Amino acid sequence: MSIDWHRFQQIVAQARNIVLTSHIRPDCDALGSELGMAGLLQQLGKTVRIVNGQTTPPNLQFLDPEKKLLAIDVDITRAELADCDLVIILDTSAWIQLGAVGDWIKESGVKRIVVDHHQGEDDLNAELFKDRNAEATGAILTRAAASLGCELTPQMVNPLYAAIATDTGWFRFPSAKAECYRTAAMLIDAGADPSWVYSQIHEQETVGRVRLRGVVLARVQTELGGRLVHTWIKYEDFSNTGALPSDTEDLINLALSIRGTEFAVIFVEQKSGGVKVSFRSRCSLNCNEIAGNFGGGGHKAAAGAFQEKSLSEVQPVVLEYVRAKVNGLG
Repeated sequence: MSIDWHRFQQIVAQARNIVLTSHIRPDCDALGSELGMAGLLQQLGKTVRIVNGQTTPPNLQFLDPEKKLLAIDVDITRAELADCDLVIILDTSAWIQLGAVGDWIKESGVKRIVVDHHQGEDDLNAELFKDRNAEATGAILTRAAASLGCELTPQMVNPLYAAIATDTGWFRFPSAKAECYRTAAMLIDAGADPSWVYSQIHEQETVGRVRLRGVVLARVQTELGGRLVHTWIKYEDFSNTGALPSDTEDLINLALSIRGTEFAVIFVEQKSGGVKVSFRSRCSLNCNEIAGNFGGGGHKAAAGAFQEKSLSEVQPVVLEYVRAKVNGLG
């Protein structure tokens, strides 16, 4: 799906102070896209601030050596954002995923646009620049650089590479088409260091994360002859293991890696209440559609949702629905 970058430039040209934001519980695509977009906009002469609804997870702070990633009400006040005349929302199209920044956007009434690759969207009262076929929002921005007359600078390339690599499962997912590899090569030619990025993400384990992984694996349940696999995390598991909430990233893929698994689900209790549910598929089932049934969304092979109920209430309802879907495949 082609994005009208000329129209994007028209909107940006009318703004001076731009705020970039993305979803809470930020991953590499969210943060990498923000840092990449910041680099593009700065080359276009704009003042840019990156403001998220949550602080950057410790394990991903390596992406931001210049400390550009700010958290609203923590690193910057809402009053300090009064001069903002454009918000660019990256890697999400859902109000609920914006957290406190979403509240500020609604209160301020500031003009907004969205750059994203996910399937669904809320009515954000924003102009959309979406490529639902793109493998990552970071890939969209990497390819956009030439259209915008910008360079891929040293500050941009590693965050953008991390965005693409992680959202494609290190190029394992079906979304990693030939164009994806060409896009990654563009970043490498511009100075990205794939081995360093991989090391920072996957070779800096903490004892807490390793212990949490053990808890998740010990709870794995299989159904339908091993085709459906699910597990869960209680909030108390974080204090018991010494892990952080951000350490849950990618743990669902441990379940999906079991031989014979077609669909995997993980339930994660949240500190503020409610449960985050993540879905992964390596069959014809569409995770985005299943997550949409529970108010969430994402991609065909990976999606998530949030339920404002207890774990004991959420698990049976979600599993009953998923079980029927998997069973229906025959």
